[in-house]
Amino acid sequence: MKLDIDFDSEAGEVANSLEGHFLIAMPAISDEPFAGTVIYVCAHSPNGAMGFIINKSQPMSFPALLTQLGIVESEGDIRLPSGGREVSVCIGGPVEKGRGFVLHSDDYDSESTVHVAENIALTPTVDILRAISEGVGPKTAIMALGYSGWAPGQLEEEIAANGWLTCKADLGIVFDTDLEAKYKRALGLLGIEPVFLAGEAGHA
Repeated sequence: MKLDIDFDSEAGEVANSLEGHFLIAMPAISDEPFAGTVIYVCAHSPNGAMGFIINKSQPMSFPALLTQLGIVESEGDIRLPSGGREVSVCIGGPVEKGRGFVLHSDDYDSESTVHVAENIALTPTVDILRAISEGVGPKTAIMALGYSGWAPGQLEEEIAANGWLTCKADLGIVFDTDLEAKYKRALGLLGIEPVFLAGEAGHA
């Protein structure tokens, strides 16, 4: 499994950039893999947008992934720091599903780390997985396999068509290990209960 990927953090600016925001799927988004999702947006520029689904789990656990990659010999060899003992492995999106990315607190840095927003960074190389396994990685982290991408103007069109609600991300939700609760919690940031969500609702 290859974990290296180039990440362009200097792709220009876009009005009302959604970097560091959540996309919360509306009922109009009914097709997999995006139905019922919360996406953390890492990049949003005139060239398009990129983010990660943070509330849909992969069938493989983080310890099992480290073992499969040969980073540790067995799951018992993993020593995670306090607060980071459970790293969720999520379906990041339909693009490059064999590649891995780690969203994490900004207390870890490497040559490949990109600081996405305040207190959160992204590292797309295997070094961070080794650091986490050795107990010297970030305090909190979430693993995503694959990512979600939009062509120039595509995300804006989907939002205008009531496909997504948007709001500033809450890092407590990003790193929450209860993936199933994230959708309701994200809607709660907007004061919305899922039962009242209607397809014609607008965006914040």
